[in-house]
Amino acid sequence: MTDWSQVGVVAGGDGRARCGWCVGSDDYRAYHDDEWGRPVLDDVRLYEKICLEGFQSGLSWLTILRKRDGFRRAFAGFAPEVVAGFGPADVERLVADAGIVRHRGKITAAIANAGATLAAQDRHGSLAAVVWSFEPPRADRPVPQQMGDLASVTPESTALAKALRKLGFRFVGPTTAHAAMQSLGVVNDHLAGCGFREECEADRAAVSPPAG
Repeated sequence: MTDWSQVGVVAGGDGRARCGWCVGSDDYRAYHDDEWGRPVLDDVRLYEKICLEGFQSGLSWLTILRKRDGFRRAFAGFAPEVVAGFGPADVERLVADAGIVRHRGKITAAIANAGATLAAQDRHGSLAAVVWSFEPPRADRPVPQQMGDLASVTPESTALAKALRKLGFRFVGPTTAHAAMQSLGVVNDHLAGCGFREECEADRAAVSPPAG
């Protein structure tokens, strides 16, 4: 049985080294190459990703990736100003939608999170300003060598989860917040030797997160 904590980078069929967690699935590989660790400043995509991380709780991320188009259709492209207006009839529609994860608590949390996103925009200018304010100092973060070096919770993710909950976000604990930070490029957790780590660093260096 594979001890995944000891797995580092793995060479793909194209000869490029990738983080070991993305092997075995084209969906995971595309997500790793094109999204994971790339900086996101757009509030719609930030809101979407936070919601999807909440839907993932207890499931595999692959399940969420394969249903993402369904989620986008069901939640009006994750436009927060639209989803914030969803009512009881929308909840029942979503609970019956096989294209998403039909968990009533997570569905109502996603609707609440739309309102919380609008609250973040009202109080801080943008959701991006809130999320990126918890970026840890880049120079102080050691480069992970293998999957066992990847934290599931950090002081920054704990603080971010608290700030998001204060705004009204639900289904956002420290673990979910950290997964979102990794996905949104707030931290770069590509392993040492991964052929995409430096690309993400360059992308992160090229953006200026908004101040709240």
